[in-house]
Amino acid sequence: QVQLVESGGGLVQAGGSLKLSCVATGRSIIAVGWYRQAPGKQRELVATFTRSGSSNVADSVKDRFILSRENAKNTVHLHMNSVKPEDTARYYCLGLGRRNDENYWGQGTQVTVSS
Repeated sequence: QVQLVESGGGLVQAGGSLKLSCVATGRSIIAVGWYRQAPGKQRELVATFTRSGSSNVADSVKDRFILSRENAKNTVHLHMNSVKPEDTARYYCLGLGRRNDENYWGQGTQVTVSS
């Protein structure tokens, strides 16, 4: 059974830093990434490792956020630096299986950036 558990969200001031973590369990997961959804907006990519082994990072965060992983712990981190109020959203972990239809979402963790 696949399970993705996010942690690390909270309230942070603009310009500050926050680290999100996602622990993925389930042998079928080969890549993990982060998406976010702000109220009234569509869910969007933040940063992800891909099935092919590379990574994608959204232009809006690429100079501020860093994606890292600890393979031995099946954990992926999102290091959020120089956060802005527009980064406020619920952040979701997405686990990818080998097949394109194997996509598993976590419950999400809220990040709120105050100005």
